[in-house]
Amino acid sequence: MSKAALIKIRGLTGLFIFPILGLIYEYLNEKSANAVNISSPLDSYIPFAPIFIIPYVIWYVYMFGFLLYFWWKNPSVYWKSILAITAGEIVCFIIYFYFQTTVPRPQLMGDSFLVQLVSLIYSSDQPYNCFPSIHVLTTMIIMLSVNRIEDSGKMMNYVTQVTGILIILSTLFVKQHVIYDVLSSVILSAGLWMILFERKAVAAKLENIKNTRKKSGLSKGLPF
Repeated sequence: MSKAALIKIRGLTGLFIFPILGLIYEYLNEKSANAVNISSPLDSYIPFAPIFIIPYVIWYVYMFGFLLYFWWKNPSVYWKSILAITAGEIVCFIIYFYFQTTVPRPQLMGDSFLVQLVSLIYSSDQPYNCFPSIHVLTTMIIMLSVNRIEDSGKMMNYVTQVTGILIILSTLFVKQHVIYDVLSSVILSAGLWMILFERKAVAAKLENIKNTRKKSGLSKGLPF
């Protein structure tokens, strides 16, 4: 096996961070003391729809499947995505520790496959660790990062975005999260992605603006 191939395979060690993050999540998921409900009036209008448990569960394949895709196609996108997800989850864990929230769950009726699947998720994941939503955080980072794979193709991008949107909506329709959980995750993931993927581009634009103002004599008295 060539040295390049070994280096490529070694990159998979980046995935080892996720079992560690999972253990931290499980520890915090048992801490229910002083958990608060931050549901908004709009959440009461969102119905419980068991069909959305399908995209909710697909998230597991979605996240790790695309991370492997990034690893294969573009190591830089792969590592930046892992770093963004890890940093985001650490921020979430800190919030969970100091500000634990909970989500009211509906009483499950019937014994259909979808209801049983919802029941399985409910039993394995306590209604804590809600704000921000890690489900939404990781999905958003994947949705943003896939655009950095140059030859991914329009169909791949379309499937990624549509599936990601369904996953995000599923967190609301299976009553695992509330609107504020989703919004906070969108803001957090977008901010982390901008720092990791767009920092140089933003710095270059600011530098161009600064140079343009200097040449035109408009920079006097401005803070940058």
